[in-house]
Amino acid sequence: MSKKLNNNELKAIGFYEDELIDHAGRLAKSLIKSKSFEKEEILEKYRALLSNPDAFLTDEFFATIAELTKELQPIESAEKQKANTFELKKEIPEYKIYGIENIGKEAINQMNNAMRLPVAVAGALMPDAHLGYGLPIGGVLATTSNVVIPYAVGVDIACRMCLSIFEMDKHYLESKSKMLKTYLGENTLFGIDGKFPKPMPDEVFDKPEWEATKIIKDLKHRAQTQIGTSGTGNHFVEWGIIEISTESTALKLPIGSYLALLSHSGSRGFGANIANYYSKLALERTKLPKEARNLAWLDLATEAGQEYWIAMNLAGDYSAANHHQIHQKMAKSLGIKPLVCVENHHNFAWEGTLADGTPVIIHRKGATPAGKGDLGIIPASMTQAGFVVRGKGDFSSLYSASHGAGRLMSRSQAQKNITKQDIKKALSENGVTLIGGDIDEAPMVYKDINKVLESQSDLVEILAKFSPKIVRMSEPDPRGRRED
Repeated sequence: MSKKLNNNELKAIGFYEDELIDHAGRLAKSLIKSKSFEKEEILEKYRALLSNPDAFLTDEFFATIAELTKELQPIESAEKQKANTFELKKEIPEYKIYGIENIGKEAINQMNNAMRLPVAVAGALMPDAHLGYGLPIGGVLATTSNVVIPYAVGVDIACRMCLSIFEMDKHYLESKSKMLKTYLGENTLFGIDGKFPKPMPDEVFDKPEWEATKIIKDLKHRAQTQIGTSGTGNHFVEWGIIEISTESTALKLPIGSYLALLSHSGSRGFGANIANYYSKLALERTKLPKEARNLAWLDLATEAGQEYWIAMNLAGDYSAANHHQIHQKMAKSLGIKPLVCVENHHNFAWEGTLADGTPVIIHRKGATPAGKGDLGIIPASMTQAGFVVRGKGDFSSLYSASHGAGRLMSRSQAQKNITKQDIKKALSENGVTLIGGDIDEAPMVYKDINKVLESQSDLVEILAKFSPKIVRMSEPDPRGRRED
């Protein structure tokens, strides 16, 4: 386990205001460096502080954080807390787990807790599943149609895949690799604070939803400055070769190999701030037992629930616009339009129905929509092939499939066990050029995509295989922040 305390860990125990997270993180770093406290001791102190900040107002180390907590995250009255307290179901309802042999117990325990929610109706766990916050990554949860769970959508709302296929073949990539690498440098930008000096205008900002709420209006300028950019962590833009081995009416392309551009990122700072704000509201309004507290929901009949629904859908439109700008710039540099584009969200909530027609809200946190005929993209790692798939519409998965290969090891384990030389060797053996990236996104931290696909053969049909060749990712963030 890392000795450092990162922002995601602070959010996981209940800090949501950016200012408070920043102060709590800096204090933790100072206390660990001075050897006043170990990381786990600080986490325990912070948990106690969140429950009762008054008890820490005179504390030698934590008084400032306690004061900020009272100011920014006031605790509700006992009466109000009691009025909004819910118990979990005693029994775990049945749900389908795909590829259970390759999924950690922690992720399964998280999904079990989600299924015990009083609002849970059905669920499924995808074969790329691993530990997350609230709902595991790879978790699919259907709730009653009157609620939405912000943390079952995730912090990076509408994280998305987008693929453009061009008429050039693999020989073009081999002969023009230096030029294509240059295009990646010119047309993409990564990092939490990343923004182009002169961002392209976009019609997405003409949508009336930008005036719907104060928080959306306040975040519009940031969204405008970050349009066309990508985040950190596992976000990427890459050139590669896509192979179509069978005739497909879905892709409408002849059998052959083509140059392709694949991107993965989400709704940037706009989506992250929306997620944090409404996750905090949900935690305040829906009290659950400790093991399920991050699965707090918002009632869609309330103003807060409607605000989140509007903001989430707007984040989806904004995420799509980010990808479209990247792909438009690349196509312009190539001087040719793509033959086909395929794209899909994988952190989102949709209105749906059960097999009997019962209306529900389907949350897919790190899961690809796989309804009958749905086209989607399941990537793997920078040295493994990804796939274009078509959904078979299997209800047992709630019409879903995996969103990738899934992690074999955590970020902290990767930093401890993998070296830059290991990555360099893997890239060389697979003929891949990497720009940026960090150790915790090394190829070997991901599961075997072929085993993952075998586990969900009932859910999707493979249409094409994409092999990455020139990959761009974010450089390591100097403050250890992430946006994936």
